[in-house]
Amino acid sequence: MLSDLKRIIDQISRDRGFDKRLLIEAIEEAVASAARKKLGSRRDIEVRYSEEYGEVEIFQFRSVVESAEDEQTEISFDEAIRLDPEVQLGDELGEKMDKIEDLGRIAAQSAKQVIIHKMKDAEKEVIYEMFKGRIGEVVSGIVQRFERGNMIVNLGRTDAVLPKDQQIPKRSFKQGDRIRAYLKEVRQTSRDSQLLLSRTCDEFLEKLFQLEVPEIAEGIVKIMGVSREPGFRAKIAVSSMETDVDPVGACVGMKGSRVQNVVQELQGERIDIVTWSPDPAKYVYNALAPAHVSMVRVDEDTKSLLVVVPNDQLSLAIGRQGQNVRLASKLLGWKIDVKSEQRYANLEDPGYQTLLALRGVEEPLADQLFAKGITSVNDLARASVETLIVLRSIDEEIAERLIGAAAEAVKNGLGFIPEGKAEAEEKDEAEQQNETSSEERIEAEAENVISVGEKTETATNDPASSHEKGEAAEDDQSPAEENAGEEEEGLISSREEAAKIDQDDSEDTEAEGNK
Repeated sequence: MLSDLKRIIDQISRDRGFDKRLLIEAIEEAVASAARKKLGSRRDIEVRYSEEYGEVEIFQFRSVVESAEDEQTEISFDEAIRLDPEVQLGDELGEKMDKIEDLGRIAAQSAKQVIIHKMKDAEKEVIYEMFKGRIGEVVSGIVQRFERGNMIVNLGRTDAVLPKDQQIPKRSFKQGDRIRAYLKEVRQTSRDSQLLLSRTCDEFLEKLFQLEVPEIAEGIVKIMGVSREPGFRAKIAVSSMETDVDPVGACVGMKGSRVQNVVQELQGERIDIVTWSPDPAKYVYNALAPAHVSMVRVDEDTKSLLVVVPNDQLSLAIGRQGQNVRLASKLLGWKIDVKSEQRYANLEDPGYQTLLALRGVEEPLADQLFAKGITSVNDLARASVETLIVLRSIDEEIAERLIGAAAEAVKNGLGFIPEGKAEAEEKDEAEQQNETSSEERIEAEAENVISVGEKTETATNDPASSHEKGEAAEDDQSPAEENAGEEEEGLISSREEAAKIDQDDSEDTEAEGNK
């Protein structure tokens, strides 16, 4: 059985790639274990492999005594003399066992298990030394089988595991398919596979571009950032170390050939290639493509960006379920808040801010109120429940609570009057005061006219004037009559003047009213 042992050891060591001394030690330990099971556990057994003869030799050592009481550990002096004439009492005498075949079937099975275990340990050490320097590389293999959703991939020398959470969810491979994956981890000792693969990490996409784009491999084009949602969409930022090289064009390739190879490997994952920039505003402008950006406000302290886009570009900038802005935020490492131009204009309105100050009013609800014509907390306080319940997500109870909160805010002096409306109210009040002053002046002048008229009438009806007779009256008018004539002319003139003033004031009042 052992005649071909040397040839077998050489062949196994060569195929497995580890030192044959490891296999020899495994065989020696296995045979020693089998011998103890056959001969007794208390025996002092030593196993040696002879490379010259390709044999395994077993020796048992016992103490030389006058009379042996324990056969496993002692040998009598008379028996020892027959084996070695020069032996002395108290010596340790080694005795070679000639027939290893006599160890039995059970002992042989035990030896086999020990050899297999030792060989596996040796092979794990060899695998670890072989792959520990390849962490971070893309490896290629063949799908062997599936275990509880995990994919076992044969890499040739050993098997690797691709966990279920590291597989792209959109498509599954079948047994026998060739697959490429990113070598994420190499474990030195493990009950399962030592090699851990991944197809969902950002580094896998980066490595694929390095394999497809020579400019990246040469260092002319540099990958500045990668963000992925595996199987759906990815963004990659690139920059060029040379001014005459377009980084995006280099990654896309002629007619999109380079990026299409990566897309096919990732099973149809959509890839956006953007130009990197040290300016956050310009960087986010590129990262949110294909959406157009109107304005960017940068906050260096909180690492946040307020991005304003046209109203019709808002859904495109945010993406499906927020995917586009989420990937852009991950790519930049900044928090991105995207708002439409209409909402940004609303946020700049003081009346809109008073609505947001109310408890329970968020931006979507404030937008609905603003669109309904409720532009401030004052308008909300005067609104009816019927006006509010037509809005989405508002019932009668919520409407009453909002109106009550708005009324309380106005009562506490937190209301809002637009600047233009305040100026209009002041102008109306000034015009009313001017109209009141004009009416009072007209009434006063009319009273003066009436007073002058009464005096004239009294002078005309005076009895003393009727007794004035004589030649002087016939020839010339008396001084009294002249005065009366002058007073009458003055009365007429005063009335005309009063009427004219009344007419002018009426025209002024009408003109001011038209204004």
